[in-house]
Amino acid sequence: MSELLLLLLLVCIMAMLYSSVGHGGASGYLAAMALFGLSPDVMKPAALTMNLFVASLVLFRLYRADYFSWQLFIPIALASMPLAFIGGMLLPQDSTYQYIVGAALLLASVSFFVSITNEKTCVKPKLWLSVPVGGALGFVSGLTGVGGGIYLSPLLLWLRWTRMRTNAAIAAAFILVNSVAGLAGHVMTVNSWPDNIAWYVIAALLGAVVGAECAVRRLAPSILRQLLGVVLVVAGIKMLLTA
Repeated sequence: MSELLLLLLLVCIMAMLYSSVGHGGASGYLAAMALFGLSPDVMKPAALTMNLFVASLVLFRLYRADYFSWQLFIPIALASMPLAFIGGMLLPQDSTYQYIVGAALLLASVSFFVSITNEKTCVKPKLWLSVPVGGALGFVSGLTGVGGGIYLSPLLLWLRWTRMRTNAAIAAAFILVNSVAGLAGHVMTVNSWPDNIAWYVIAALLGAVVGAECAVRRLAPSILRQLLGVVLVVAGIKMLLTA
């Protein structure tokens, strides 16, 4: 019981920090579950489920504040959802899943150490690029349980397609639709849910209530982002070493 409470506390903290930058927090939840040694068949559906609820809350707050762009979101989402569904249906062996998620966490950690902003004039998104980007990130999202927003956000800023808060809103929506598609694919293959999933969702939502407000008013300070990066590195290395 004490171990479960510690995990729920870490999930709550992850949700608060991730939602403050417009993310659902899946990579953080995966990191937390990896540190506590949860099995892969629990990690993916649990992360996607928490992602779904947290991203919905963040998107609601940012959308109401008028930080959303349908023009940018639609082609990326339409390309990502079918592949997220396919990725969700796949069930790699435990060791293979650990290698994939370990690498995904290490890659995701980079975005917390490298600050990317766009203070210049935004350029019109290119369809020939947004569609394959959406498809690739959607597949990774469904396969691993990582929502994909943590990879999409820095890419959108680097390409100068969004500014910071619009970026956060697009990331939240992207995470939401891919979590739904990935979960749908998972349920098609495995008709079961992790134990304590309701507690995970409650803990994540409690953290997200605070974080979503920060996403609207101000973004997370760099020291917190770097701390998140360290957690992802530790969890990623642990998964690779125990695979």
